[in-house]
Amino acid sequence: MAATRVERRRLPEGRTVVMGILNVTPDSFADGGRYAAPEAALAHARRLIAEGADVIDVGGESTRPGALPIDATLERARVVPVIAALRAETTLPISVDTTKAEVAAAALAVGADMVNDVSAGCFDAGMLPLVAERGAAIVLMHMQGDPATMQDAPTYGDVVGEVAAFLAARAAAAREAGIAAERIWLDPGIGFGKRCEHNLALLAGLERLVDLGYPVVVGASRKGFLGALSGDPVDARLPASLAAAVLAAARGARVVRVHDVGATRSALAVADALARLGRVRG
Repeated sequence: MAATRVERRRLPEGRTVVMGILNVTPDSFADGGRYAAPEAALAHARRLIAEGADVIDVGGESTRPGALPIDATLERARVVPVIAALRAETTLPISVDTTKAEVAAAALAVGADMVNDVSAGCFDAGMLPLVAERGAAIVLMHMQGDPATMQDAPTYGDVVGEVAAFLAARAAAAREAGIAAERIWLDPGIGFGKRCEHNLALLAGLERLVDLGYPVVVGASRKGFLGALSGDPVDARLPASLAAAVLAAARGARVVRVHDVGATRSALAVADALARLGRVRG
């Protein structure tokens, strides 16, 4: 018997969850075009699963800084065949990375379990009601502005406090729409309308987001601020990405969203073991 959506959402306990990134786009900042063809996308998804991914996050629209939106028809054509084929092969949770309710509906219909919405439901008023109706889960992310303009001049007084307040409000809106608390994840939006110092402050202050009571997702993998700190180009940012993932987990992140699943799982095995030891001794 096939696993139900609820069963697939039962994530492993006692360790950090790894969400593997599958961009089926021609223009994503880290791997744009590499997996745009359905066959290449499915092959890469299999690699992510073999390396130990707990969730596969499929995205058909780039949200890199400066990216312009695409129409729902094109986005749907990119993600739906991949999600349908992937669902036929795995019982792992599948997430669709979209801000459009129309795309989310099509993805959920062919087997996706959750929606990863970088606008936290702000770009499409139909998103939260749709997720509630379908019994799906949702990732609510903070972003200042939109992808086309978000890095022009991001400004905050207290970035951690402002992001926490926004996410708390969006979680409340999701619950009001009918989404159960256990189906809500929060993401501070590393690199989305933030300068380097904002991203560092969010990682350092992650406990304030954890205290909101929902699983926290951190997606720092290969991001620009890591390059600014390390001097590494995007394809050489694995060491910096691992450091960010380990630090996020140490500060309470339940999920890390990454490109390099195998290396991240290895790094987190050590971090999670130390965290368990600390809890036992405490």
